[in-house]
Amino acid sequence: MNKIAVLTSGGDAPGMNAAIRAVVRSCLHYGIEPYGIYDGFKGLCEDNIKPLDRKEVSRVINRGGTILGSARYLEFKELAYQKKAVENLKRHGIDGLIVIGGDGSFNGALALNDLGVYTMGIPATIDNDIAATDYTVGFYTALDTAVESIDKLRDTSFSHQRCSVVEVMGRHCGDLALYAGIAVGSEFIVTPETGFDKELTIAKVKESFNRNKRHAIVVVTEKMTDVFQLSKDIEGATSHDTRATVLGHVQRGGTPQAFDRVLATEMAERAVDLLSQNETSKVIVLKGKDITEIDMQEALSMKKEIPNKRYGLVGQLKN
Repeated sequence: MNKIAVLTSGGDAPGMNAAIRAVVRSCLHYGIEPYGIYDGFKGLCEDNIKPLDRKEVSRVINRGGTILGSARYLEFKELAYQKKAVENLKRHGIDGLIVIGGDGSFNGALALNDLGVYTMGIPATIDNDIAATDYTVGFYTALDTAVESIDKLRDTSFSHQRCSVVEVMGRHCGDLALYAGIAVGSEFIVTPETGFDKELTIAKVKESFNRNKRHAIVVVTEKMTDVFQLSKDIEGATSHDTRATVLGHVQRGGTPQAFDRVLATEMAERAVDLLSQNETSKVIVLKGKDITEIDMQEALSMKKEIPNKRYGLVGQLKN
């Protein structure tokens, strides 16, 4: 293994730069030349590939986003684009590729592996929707951002005896909403795993106000419902001023917290170590306290589930 390239793909996540930094420094440790691919698979197909050195990744461990850039590139599903990517890697003499991203990114890596490229995947997504790993790079930083924002909304909600309906990100996974909802003591949490019952949600909020609470918080995973309409329905049923807030992409940015920096670094080191041994088609995962790996195809086939005991805790908090 003489040269290894790294790219970031899909939505950015805090900690991606820490992973890039660790890839470069681990490569140098093994005597391997590190390369950066700019703007994800799009940059790979357009041959936007450049050598990286220690200096270029200094002072980035605490930066949010990704210094390599990212892009959603649907064209990469086509075989012609995949072959073009392989040609570009061969032109640079690159033997291995580390893909930092989510499940869509890993599908791209798997396609390249089928064409003979040694690949590794590092799960980095604020949604925490990769079932193979306990936590993904970026999740806890995004969670902290959501909790901090909801805590601030609680202050003004309390002052005005108001209900706040807060939409957080997460796509098809409710971890952000669930963890944030528990952390802020919200009255109701709506996730893809719980489903959405509007009447039950409104009833719970009304029940909360009937217990003489001055405020209420409802945390909702994106795409579950129209939070602005829900806020109007809650206000109509409770006669309490209700406001909807969509946190949006503010959850993606910001300085990665220590957990995400360490996780990204350890995962990247493991990815380079495996490639140096000519291993391929693995996703680096956290299981308990251990950094290990799993077959990429198996990782993509796993379904994300949240332990029932965690929903049991939510039930206790609501009663």
